[in-house]
Amino acid sequence: MGTQKNLGIWMDHSTANFIDLDSIKNNHSIASKFTSNTKEEVLNRSEYTMHNKEEQMQEAFYKEISEEILKYNHVVLFGPTNAKSELHNYLKQNSHFKDIKIDVEAADKMTDNEKNVFVKNHFEQ
Repeated sequence: MGTQKNLGIWMDHSTANFIDLDSIKNNHSIASKFTSNTKEEVLNRSEYTMHNKEEQMQEAFYKEISEEILKYNHVVLFGPTNAKSELHNYLKQNSHFKDIKIDVEAADKMTDNEKNVFVKNHFEQ
């Protein structure tokens, strides 16, 4: 068995911050493409269209995050919204993630240092 690769992801519905304590160069963020401008543009059409567009963009956001998760053995999803649980449910539907341990933790808004400490403490348990 190879080296254990751990990843923390602090996320809400608009941003995912990747925290890899073993490789700082892997730390980065992904932003959802569903911005307030997109919402404004779609709102002018119809509620159904907006909901459909939002779902498509959320799916693309989760897909982009999931591609990063495949590089790790153990992941903790944490953040202030239910986006972490939605992503966890999305991942459970895909057999590619069955061998990756995924934890979900509630957390408030945090500074970058607080996020690093949270991830460090989580994986030291």
